[in-house]
Amino acid sequence: MNRHLEAFLEVLMAERGAARNTVEAYRADLEDAIGYAARRAGEAAEAMSAATLSAYIGGLTDAGFSPRTAARRLSALRQFHRFLARQGLRADDPTETLDSPAKPALLPHPLREEEVERLIAAAARLPARRAPLAVAVCELLYCSGLRASELVELPVTALREDSPLVVVRGKGGKERLVPISARAREAVAAARAGAKGAETSRWLFPSRGSSGHLTRQTLNNLIEEAALAAGIEPARVSPHVLRHSFASHLLGRGADLRTLQVLLGHADIATTQIYTQVLEERLRALVEEHHPLARA
Repeated sequence: MNRHLEAFLEVLMAERGAARNTVEAYRADLEDAIGYAARRAGEAAEAMSAATLSAYIGGLTDAGFSPRTAARRLSALRQFHRFLARQGLRADDPTETLDSPAKPALLPHPLREEEVERLIAAAARLPARRAPLAVAVCELLYCSGLRASELVELPVTALREDSPLVVVRGKGGKERLVPISARAREAVAAARAGAKGAETSRWLFPSRGSSGHLTRQTLNNLIEEAALAAGIEPARVSPHVLRHSFASHLLGRGADLRTLQVLLGHADIATTQIYTQVLEERLRALVEEHHPLARA
């Protein structure tokens, strides 16, 4: 093993108290990078160039490694080169100019289907003046996958009695048609029946505020109250979580990504593809539960 790498690992154990597994992980990552530099450019561990390290990190993705793995290896390289600088073995740090690999977008954890039902049932138990509106927004968010901004800005003309579709104006002013359930239509009708000024307002969910329509803050408050009443941690529930639950549950029941793209209003299918992790988790769980060797 390279003596500088050995000294670095000793510092990890002695000064930082790193666990043996952590030290071995650093060893494996750094030996891989050092070996690459030697093969590619004939560079020693203490003389790796920024160009070599950039090619190494970039090549990890091409080799099928995840962005998380590439980011972890870059972090190890940065710590190793800071050690070399402190020891006077290098005057520069070639990792300073390297960008961290982009990590995949993180999705919130969706609610389970039974939790959504509990949330809606709890919304109906809120004080009489708030219950109909709380039920309506929960039903509509979950059955349509609307963004919070799209829901609060729905005009009254978006929902027509003769059509099961809602016209939604999304990002960039682009319009799309989104089907909504009969349950959601009935909930919206019940909410409007008890809303002051609903007959004259141009908004589906009118308000006495300056905007004239339901605010996002009020929407968040309604969902938080429903979550508390349902015994669900409020931090786990939001308009975005209901949108994510809508997409996750559809995908889990067989919907394809192109359909989700249209329903969610994504301009690029790449945005929708982040939901493939939901499908991967479902397939993994399926194998672990039913494959005869999974529990061996």
